[in-house]
Amino acid sequence: MTQPPDVRTVPPPPQSAPPGSPEQSSGLPPPENPPGRTTAWTEGVRRLRTAATTEPGRLRIIGAALAALIVVFGAVTAWQVSDRSDAAASVVDHSQPLSAEAASIYRSLATANTTASSGFLAGGDEPRSVRERYELNVRTASELLASAAANSRGSASAQRQIAKLNRELPRYTGLVESARANNRQGLPLGGAYLRYANERMHEELLPAAKELYETETARLHQDYDDAKSWPWIALTLGVLTMAGLGWAQRRHYHRTNRVFNPGLLGATAATLVALLWLTAGHAFARSGLGESDEHGARSLHALNEAWIGSLQARGEENMWLVARGAGSEYDESYGKRMNAVAGSPKGEMGGQLAAALSRADDAQGRDPVDDAYESVKDWRKRHNEARAMEDSGRYDAAVDLVIQPKGSTGESFDEVDESLKKASEHEQAEFERAADDGRGALTWLAVGAAVLAVLGAAAALLGIGRRLSEYR
Repeated sequence: MTQPPDVRTVPPPPQSAPPGSPEQSSGLPPPENPPGRTTAWTEGVRRLRTAATTEPGRLRIIGAALAALIVVFGAVTAWQVSDRSDAAASVVDHSQPLSAEAASIYRSLATANTTASSGFLAGGDEPRSVRERYELNVRTASELLASAAANSRGSASAQRQIAKLNRELPRYTGLVESARANNRQGLPLGGAYLRYANERMHEELLPAAKELYETETARLHQDYDDAKSWPWIALTLGVLTMAGLGWAQRRHYHRTNRVFNPGLLGATAATLVALLWLTAGHAFARSGLGESDEHGARSLHALNEAWIGSLQARGEENMWLVARGAGSEYDESYGKRMNAVAGSPKGEMGGQLAAALSRADDAQGRDPVDDAYESVKDWRKRHNEARAMEDSGRYDAAVDLVIQPKGSTGESFDEVDESLKKASEHEQAEFERAADDGRGALTWLAVGAAVLAVLGAAAALLGIGRRLSEYR
């Protein structure tokens, strides 16, 4: 009797693709992933939606969101505070010193030019102190240029001006030496050399030094703006984080009738401390930096303008006599520069000295400026006397009234120079004190914000974890 075949061992017939399907026409096997299969992403979204329908799932989502928000707030705070702290440090340690250095370069060059003309007027009897003063200022300018070149590598404009100054300064000193050599021999060619040296100073060296000063001052103002700008992103995130924590605790209260959740309360406290620290710290930093700018950097700028103006006026006065009767142009320029420094000779203090006085905030800053103005008045009076002597043909007497150590316009100029130096030293100290206070307000804020963010995130997760344990 024939046994029927065991149907369990018979393989199923192969399934053919439907007629006209792409698989049948191409001869390819059917796809391994049948339609409707979910990917990892869609599966994750599905599980998240499913979890959100249960209270434990919602709590996990809330805890993760709060922790992430706190951490992001701390990270952004640390980032923005670090940027402002770096800018404040740049104000104190880099841009303001460079601005002051550039002003010193200008003053050293102007003083050297003024001293060279004073020595020339003394003829063969040039005092050794005048010669040494000239050499000191030339050497100081050279040293400051080397320092500025090393510290201004990030500014192409500053580098161009420094290169120009380094190129022109030896040419200027060479002309001065030629003028001095001819003057000692009594040759009139010495005056021509000195006038050409003075021309090079005013057309090449001083404009380059001024542009260098303006470049460094602009960098200083940019650093001030960066350091004082409010960290709006961090503050906004801080407010949003506090709102999220408040909403979570309110939700907790309505669902459990418990007033406090220790973990969420700790997270709120940590976030609040970070937010208040950020706000107060930055406000104090702005205040200190603003004071250093208003009563330090800007006061120094006004004093530098008056100081440089007085140096230029002294140089024009000397060149007026060097020209020997053909110096009306120099005398006119002297008058304009003195008006710019101190205002009209018939009125009250004005010009750059008045601007410097208005920015001084204490007697130590005001008194030297008042003294400078009194010396300017004496200077003007003596200059008028010297001009009357020169007009009447008493040239040698006019020279003595300009260059003699006592009772001369030179003495008045030295008094102005010393007073403005004293005022500048005081304002520099005021700047450093206020700027250090401003920078100090940001100390440890970035690190503190990061630590508080970690503690706050951990506390939020702990608070949510305690609530989740009630469902186990």
